Amino acid sequence: MPPVFAHGRLRLYLLKLLDEAPRHGYEVIRLLEERFQGLYVPSAGTVYPRLAKLETEGLVTHATEGGRKVYSITDAGRAELADRVGELADLELEIRDSVSELAAEIRADVSGAAGDLRRELRAAASASATQVEGESWTAAKEEFRKAKAEWKEQARRAKDESRRAREEAQQARRQAKEAQERAREEVQRIAGQLQEQFAKSGGVLGSLAGAWLGGSGSPTAPSDPSGPSGPSAPSGPSARAAAPAAAPDTDWARDVPPTGDPARDLDRLLDRFRDDIRDAARDRGISEDQLARARNHLAEAAARIATALGPQG
Repeated sequence: MPPVFAHGRLRLYLLKLLDEAPRHGYEVIRLLEERFQGLYVPSAGTVYPRLAKLETEGLVTHATEGGRKVYSITDAGRAELADRVGELADLELEIRDSVSELAAEIRADVSGAAGDLRRELRAAASASATQVEGESWTAAKEEFRKAKAEWKEQARRAKDESRRAREEAQQARRQAKEAQERAREEVQRIAGQLQEQFAKSGGVLGSLAGAWLGGSGSPTAPSDPSGPSGPSAPSGPSARAAAPAAAPDTDWARDVPPTGDPARDLDRLLDRFRDDIRDAARDRGISEDQLARARNHLAEAAARIATALGPQG
């Protein structure tokens, strides 16, 4: 019989089971038995070492309840599931195929056993045909009839299980596609809200790098409520007029793939923002005056973003 799980697949399926609810090791084994309709039962030596490895990798954690370890998935484990949602759908289909294969093997074993029984009955009847009475022969035929009926029942059940497995696999694929679409729509909605907030705040994140170290090397100074006497206000006849803020780049960071977790997506956007600013400073250089202006821009950006992400009324 081929392996029930391909390499690395059991690890992914354990994360899925723990994402549904915290479970102890015996419960994980029982759920796997149920998913395979009793045709496959993993051993404790298969499940527990993999749970321990997942915990070492930081994907699951455990708490002791009633003397038993209860495993729970971590945020890192959920992130891996989100990144591998398509692979998880394929795994569900593989499990259904494995159930079908196991059912087919059982059906073949039952068929072979019935054939062996039939041959044994015929051999016994041939060897003792002159010695047995008619009643004994009738009993032998009745046993054969029962064995044949049992084989047919086993074959019918195996066929029904195979059909249910195919239907469940199709349903799992549809659900996975719907979940992907919902996650994509949610990320697009959140990205649209952030983009709208950035636009309302003057396009701070989209335009700060270009305004700070743009083509002329002169950053745009943020408005200072303290007036010309403030520490960052230009003074003297050589002071330069503040350049107008650059229009927000609506395609900024579109290549950052969404994860379905708004908090994690915001962290990725902030990482991209930091990298863009560092690249601009590295490629063009930065003076003390530009650093002071950049500090003012960042303070203004932080205040506006904190307001945008504050409690919603």
